[in-house]
Amino acid sequence: MANAAKTALLLGLLTGLFIAIGGFLGGQSGMVTAFVLALIMNFVSYWFSDKIVLKMYGAQPLAESDAPVVHRIVRNIATKARIPMPRLYLLPSPTPNAFATGRNPQNAAVAVTEGILRIMDEEELEGVLAHELAKIRHRDVLVQTPVVVLAGWIVEASRIGGWLERALLFVLAPVAASLVHVLLSPRRIFAADARAARICESPHTLADALIRLEQAIELISFSASPVTEPLYTVNPFEPVGLAVMFSTHPPIGERVQRLRELDPEWRERLRAA
Repeated sequence: MANAAKTALLLGLLTGLFIAIGGFLGGQSGMVTAFVLALIMNFVSYWFSDKIVLKMYGAQPLAESDAPVVHRIVRNIATKARIPMPRLYLLPSPTPNAFATGRNPQNAAVAVTEGILRIMDEEELEGVLAHELAKIRHRDVLVQTPVVVLAGWIVEASRIGGWLERALLFVLAPVAASLVHVLLSPRRIFAADARAARICESPHTLADALIRLEQAIELISFSASPVTEPLYTVNPFEPVGLAVMFSTHPPIGERVQRLRELDPEWRERLRAA
């Protein structure tokens, strides 16, 4: 219910913003035109934002014959989480990462990069995929997918300014970033981590995976729109420029610490081993 309310708030804010701009530029007729445009954008962002995001990255369907292990892991996690099996996609990127998208558990997809399939063992991959399916189970994707698409459109709108593009970006980027931060709290990441730990019956599979992802991402550059940062399991962008404005992930060290604290006796068992 909370995520549904956030989505309604997002679409309402967008409509109000467009009407205000339309009224400023064209009076009453401009307001009507802006309202119609806002309705079209709301419709597209709600019903097709998952397809837009997957298209942005050139994601291709991941057949079970090509990745039987991934399909088996996701099927088992989906059963434990009591949700339908999401569609699986492969991103042609060497950067190890994953993300979930969609509107609800019945219309969801999980995308994994080529890089993550190269470096992760089965237990670590299970932790990452459990984190993404936890977002689907609790409908985080209902908010984060349209937020990312709409914020991306706002940033891209600066391009219509021609020689004023940089000035428009200076104004529009903070607006888009504010929209992202108002609706996407870092708490959702901590919550998805905790849910993934319960699904995997151990917090250490995801904790170990996060450490490996952090080490790998430091070595591999990632090129994409920083507006998409909220989608990923971990932040793949260097903390410079626009990427800083759109960062919603808490530090990996803090996430790992919280996960380890779910099993306070793990250090003693490790020493005994």
